[in-house]
Amino acid sequence: MAKVAFIGLGVMGFPMAGHLKTKGGHDVTVYNRTAEKAAAWAEKFSGKSAPTPAEAAAGADFVFVCVGNDDDLRSVTLGENGVLRGMKAGSVLIDNTTASAEVARELYAAAKEKGVDFIDAPVSGGQAGAENGVLTVMCGGDEGAFDRARPVIDAYARMVGLMGPAGSGQLTKMVNQICIAGLVQGLAEGLHFGKRAGLDIEKVVEVISKGAAGSWQMENRHKTMNAGKYDFGFAVDWMRKDLGIVLTEARRNGAKLPVTAVVDQFYGDVQAMGGNRWDTSSLLARLEK
Repeated sequence: MAKVAFIGLGVMGFPMAGHLKTKGGHDVTVYNRTAEKAAAWAEKFSGKSAPTPAEAAAGADFVFVCVGNDDDLRSVTLGENGVLRGMKAGSVLIDNTTASAEVARELYAAAKEKGVDFIDAPVSGGQAGAENGVLTVMCGGDEGAFDRARPVIDAYARMVGLMGPAGSGQLTKMVNQICIAGLVQGLAEGLHFGKRAGLDIEKVVEVISKGAAGSWQMENRHKTMNAGKYDFGFAVDWMRKDLGIVLTEARRNGAKLPVTAVVDQFYGDVQAMGGNRWDTSSLLARLEK
């Protein structure tokens, strides 16, 4: 059993911290900007909460962070009451936020100055993956720190991989989002075409999902997309945040991402339709408006 802190109890962090307590058997202290949510977590999982990130992190062997964006991340790590003010030398800071590779490298350097190891560890699998403890975790950092952290991360993951030095986890998550963006747009267009052609969508998917067109998105989202229901999983606002990070990095490294750039604009259209909190499969709604 390790002494663990978890900072950020959103739709992902709340169940992830829960798995660290129940499945991992760790001594977990949480912090959340809304204290009531931290208190609710502590009551549900028989854990503890702290009034600041630094106090939550005090004496912890592993500190996890899962917040909204780069600025939130800097606030809870480098701020006046950030976790690096409370972490002990030899501990490991693990960031599950989907953020930029730049901030990952920045935090790696800041942690090293304090004798703390840092791993950028964004996740894929959405709210359902977090709740079921089956997330995919893409890590960047030093091998020794990864080897120490992996048995703890396993509490909420089904796949954990070290992708390279600091920032590599975030870069791998960017590849993940690039692939998803194009795939969901293709699925939306296919379903849209099939419906306009008068085909039975269920029959179509039953057949093509067993061939080269098959995907997780097709298996898990075609029914809700066909029914015009978009309240499942990852929100459009968060996808646009992620694609913004991707496109910024692409401008830096010279990658050409024409499909990703166009799909990002399409998600902007969905936001203009009022679909900010719809899930990412709502690209179909844009075609059917």
